[in-house]
Amino acid sequence: MMDGMGMGNFGFGMGAFGWIFMLLILGLIIFGVFALIKWVFMSSGKTGTTSKNDALKILEERYARGEIDQEEFEQKKRDIEK
Repeated sequence: MMDGMGMGNFGFGMGAFGWIFMLLILGLIIFGVFALIKWVFMSSGKTGTTSKNDALKILEERYARGEIDQEEFEQKKRDIEK
């Protein structure tokens, strides 16, 4: 006696699996909101000094491995510190 608009299929017309899709969509929306919030806070928390420190650390590692010589190290270090 259900006509497709009753509570048997939650009004979505997808039969018995309608509630699964509804929960899946709701979960994706909640995940998206949390991911957006995390991305905003992570990108705003990164300052220029942190980027400079990371670049200097990489430069020092390259120098220590012998990939670059002292002259190139000093030049790149000055460039980073500008």
